Amino acid sequence: MNVPLWFFVACVGVLGIRLVRVPWWLITLLLLGGYLLAGSLFAPVIDPALK
Repeated sequence: MNVPLWFFVACVGVLGIRLVRVPWWLITLLLLGGYLLAGSLFAPVIDPALK
């Protein structure tokens, strides 16, 4: 079964807010920052470290 990445990230965000009581703005900031960082000039530098 293949799950779309956006659905998985949304589920993790909802669980983070409900279970761990992380503020919604922190989840939004992390998700938006990760999305913007993945499309930036730093993506080739970060990619080998994550693999």
